[in-house]
Amino acid sequence: MRVLVTSFAMDAHFNGVVPLAWALRTAGHDVRVASQPALTDGITAAGLTAVPVGTNPMTQEVVRHVGPAMFALHSDPDFLEHRPGLLDLDFHIASNSMLNATYYMQINNESMVDELVDYARHWKPDLVIWELFTFAGAVAAKASGAAHARILSFPDTFYGVRKVFLEKLRKSPERHDDSLAEWLALVLDRYGCEFDEEVVTGQWTIDQMPAGVRLPLGLPTVEMRYLPYNGPTPAVVPEWLWQAPDRPRVCFTLGETIRQTEFPNAVNVADLFEAIADLDIEVVALLDENELDGAGKIPDNTRVVDRVPLAALMPSCSAIVHHGGAGTWATAAAYGVPQVAMGWMWDAIYRAQRVEELGAGLHIPSFQLTVAGLREKLVRVLTEPSFATGAANLRDAMASAPSPVETVEKLAHLTAQHHAR
Repeated sequence: MRVLVTSFAMDAHFNGVVPLAWALRTAGHDVRVASQPALTDGITAAGLTAVPVGTNPMTQEVVRHVGPAMFALHSDPDFLEHRPGLLDLDFHIASNSMLNATYYMQINNESMVDELVDYARHWKPDLVIWELFTFAGAVAAKASGAAHARILSFPDTFYGVRKVFLEKLRKSPERHDDSLAEWLALVLDRYGCEFDEEVVTGQWTIDQMPAGVRLPLGLPTVEMRYLPYNGPTPAVVPEWLWQAPDRPRVCFTLGETIRQTEFPNAVNVADLFEAIADLDIEVVALLDENELDGAGKIPDNTRVVDRVPLAALMPSCSAIVHHGGAGTWATAAAYGVPQVAMGWMWDAIYRAQRVEELGAGLHIPSFQLTVAGLREKLVRVLTEPSFATGAANLRDAMASAPSPVETVEKLAHLTAQHHAR
C-alpha cells in the first residue's frame, strides 16, 4: 500500500503515530508523513519521509490571545460528565464555535489543506491515516479517493462530547449551527466533495487506549497497543541512568507541549520542590531554565535535567508526578508506574480521573495544587501497595492489545474494503 500519514505540526500529536508508521514501513508499505514545515525535522529525525505542506499554524499566537478564555470554558473537572446544567446546548454551540475558529481552522489552515489535497491527488495513496484533529487528512482522502482512518493516542473525549452535541441538535426544535460541519463542508466543496460525518470520525478509528480507558462511542474501531515514542531529541540514555537508584525514584515533568505552546499550567515549581524536599526519595525533575525561574533552591534529593527519554526513565521509577499530558500519561501507564496526574483541562482531566478510578494513581488538578496536598498524594502512591498493583494491571491491559506490527494486516484488509478507486 501507499500510506499517507498526516498530523498538524505539534510533536505531542505526531509522536503518537510514529510506531504505526514504522510498523507499516517495515511491513513493506510505502509511508510518507505530511505536515506543516515546522514538523519536518521531527518527522525526518524519526526516520520517516516528510512531505511539507502549507504554512505553519499560528497556535502559539492564538493561545497567547484567546487561551485564558478558551481554557476557562473547558477546565472544569466535571466537563465530561454531561450534566444538563453544564453541558447544555448553548454550551455545546459556544464550545464548538470557539474551538473551530481558534483551533481546528488554525491547525488545518487553508494552505495546508490545499497542498495536502494536491499531494494526495498526485501520489494517490491507498490509505490516509490522520491524527485526531488533522481533518485535512480526511479531506485529502475524500478528494483523492483513498480510504482513511483516525488514529488516537489519547481517549476520544472530542467525539464523546460531539456525540452528545449532535444528539442535542437532533432533539432541538430550533435550527442551530454546527460550525465544525459547516466549515468542513465549505472546505470539501472546493474539491467537489460533500461533507459527511466520516470526515470527523474517519471510516474507522485506530484506538491506542486500553479497555477501561477507551470511550465506548459505537464507532468502527481497530484496537492497537500504545508503544511509547517520546520524540527523537535527545534519544540518549545518560550514564547516571545506567545504575538502579538506592531509594524510590520519582519523575517530575510538566511536559514538552507546555514548553512549546505557552499553555498556562497553574503549577508553581517552588511548591513542588517544597512538597518533596525532605522525602527519602530521588527526584528526577525534567525542567528547563524557564521552568526553574523563580523556583528557588533545588532540593538536595532532586536531579534536574532538561530532557531524558521518558521511556528509558520510567522502568526505574516508583512514581511519576506530571502535568496530565497524553504522551506522559500513556508512557507511565505502559510501564506500570503509579501516577500523580495534575490534569487541568479537556481529556487530561478524564485521563487523570480514570487513573485514579483504576487504582493506578491519584488526581490533583493543578489549579487546586497545594504543598500539603501534593505531598500527601505522592506519599500515598509510594507507600500504599494497591497503587503499584493498579498500575501493573493498567500496564497489562495495554500490553494485551495487538502491537502495531500485528495491526498492519487488519489495516490492509480494511483499506481494500473502503478504497474508492
